[in-house]
Amino acid sequence: MSAQGPVLILVGPPGSGKSTVGRLAAEHLGVPFRDFDHDLEHAHGLPAGELVVRLGRERFQEAERELLTALLPEFTGVLALGGGTPTAPGVPELLAPFHVVFLDVDLEHLLRREGLVSLHPWLMPNPRAHLRELLKARRPVYTEVAAATVPTSGRAPAEVLADVLATLPAATG
Repeated sequence: MSAQGPVLILVGPPGSGKSTVGRLAAEHLGVPFRDFDHDLEHAHGLPAGELVVRLGRERFQEAERELLTALLPEFTGVLALGGGTPTAPGVPELLAPFHVVFLDVDLEHLLRREGLVSLHPWLMPNPRAHLRELLKARRPVYTEVAAATVPTSGRAPAEVLADVLATLPAATG
């Protein structure tokens, strides 16, 4: 665990609860919260989904890594990463010194999350197939970078928060 940088980083697919649980964790710990997708949008002037289309996957991942490299040493709160951020080349190594928690969610619960498809239009026209492939490809990366995995399917944010906080080292939590 690093002395500098975020006290907690949340990873997981879109719709897993990273922003919701991240805000609650930050409030509980008395630290700021940041949503990395919002940081990307602020830095580049476009939402992450549009930025991927504009830049292409490879350049988008470079932009993610560059921004994360600048952010990690200076931000000392709770950080919710974009769903694909941990898959960018070099990002797993950047995350290694920090306490990372994977918010795991199953396909059926993701498909029920209201607004998920409208927020992520790249899931169309077949959200089930796209999400199934996304989970299959990303779950091993999330597991690799995380110190702990907390299931979110069918659970209230407060329940998930309690489990996330329980993973923190005693000095932090």
